[in-house]
Amino acid sequence: MINLKARGHGAKKQIPTMILAGASIDDVVAFTFFTLCMNLALAKHANLWVSILSIPYAILGGIAAGLLMGYVLIQVFRRVKAPIRATEKMLMLITFSLLMLELGNRIHIAALLGAMTTGFILYEKENQIANQLSAKLSKWWIFAEIILFVLIGMSVQPVHIYKAGLRGLAVIAIGLLFRSVGVIIATAFSRLNKKEKLFCIITYLPKATVQAALGTVPLAMGFAEGQAILSVAVMSILVTAPLGLFLIQVFGKKLLKIDL
Repeated sequence: MINLKARGHGAKKQIPTMILAGASIDDVVAFTFFTLCMNLALAKHANLWVSILSIPYAILGGIAAGLLMGYVLIQVFRRVKAPIRATEKMLMLITFSLLMLELGNRIHIAALLGAMTTGFILYEKENQIANQLSAKLSKWWIFAEIILFVLIGMSVQPVHIYKAGLRGLAVIAIGLLFRSVGVIIATAFSRLNKKEKLFCIITYLPKATVQAALGTVPLAMGFAEGQAILSVAVMSILVTAPLGLFLIQVFGKKLLKIDL
């Protein structure tokens, strides 16, 4: 997607940027609802309606915490007279983010959504600093991504993937079908044409990061279905990630105009 953006595909309507932003928000929403479902599964006497009503609280609380952290960081960067290197700024951002994650666990807010909100604030108010942090974090992410996928590979047992078989593929297919319907609804009243809407559907097919990050959690928490959940998560990565990459590379050039 970043390569398509650099080459000017869909630049006029900022389609690659829109998809990247939407994917990031989508990941945070997935984390939030996953956490809610985990809490419901762990709490035997949890009230369903109380748990549902806690969703707006978690989302709004995360946004508020992210806004606060963003403005605090901006003030720190502006008021410190000594020059702060990009690496030091990144470490400060990571430290604040970890503190917010700890706070989120204690008061049950969507801390990951807060971290994303902080990024929005930094980009809006201090664009140059945001670009510096983005460049640094991109380099770190290469290393972190390797660790993430190696760990999930070490946790899964191939025999369980085989057992999931067609049922696992059916679960993935049904999920992608409803996901595609959601993209159609989200873009129904936009200014995108049919080709651009089709490309948006394609870009939301691949699954990888969230599945890798969350796939092992039910197993680690001792759920009886943990291995099956992990197997389907791995299967979704193996099937949709390469397929999505191929479709984006092929159809991105055909469905998006070059606007330089």
